[in-house]
Amino acid sequence: MASLLPIAVLISGGGTTLRNLIERVGAGSLPVEIRLVISSNPKARGLEYAAQAQIPTLVVEKKKFATPEAFSEAIFGPCRHAKVQYVVMGGFLKHVLISPDFENRVVNIHPALIPAFCGHGMYGLAVHQAVLDYGAKLTGCTVHFVDNDYDHGPIILQRAVAVHDEDTPQTLQARVFEAECDALPEALALLASSHVAVSGRRVTIRS
Repeated sequence: MASLLPIAVLISGGGTTLRNLIERVGAGSLPVEIRLVISSNPKARGLEYAAQAQIPTLVVEKKKFATPEAFSEAIFGPCRHAKVQYVVMGGFLKHVLISPDFENRVVNIHPALIPAFCGHGMYGLAVHQAVLDYGAKLTGCTVHFVDNDYDHGPIILQRAVAVHDEDTPQTLQARVFEAECDALPEALALLASSHVAVSGRRVTIRS
């Protein structure tokens, strides 16, 4: 039996992405071990999902740290201690400096097709409202490595979702989230199988 990929998950709110990962792990369809959940919000619903799954949790509030570097260390220090190989941002809404030893080891999922509809402030319903306001016919989700700029790191994979004429931000968000629920586990499975290579901004999926 292949060993499981050890990960930490960072959250800030409802924890729906975390819940999806926990369910996939429980069903035996995702070869990862969630060793730690870190929340930037002590009231995040995702902490309840982690507790139910008996996953260790930690709350790290950015406002309690004097510098971005101190906040970064408070995030990545426990990840090192837990010996995780990758850190997954599952709706993590705080900007954190990526520690050099975690370069190309932090993964995020964004609810649009980067480089469109992304960047500072583009999260939640704001993304989908922007898609509709622009009149785009296609949106989707992007799984990418995280660097020190918002929604900027190398792209691992993307999934397209059609925009319907009658869509509201809420209905579009729901359909994009369905795509996210498959895309992020697929990307993590590729990382677990060591089939992902990064060269600059190019990510290659090896067979």
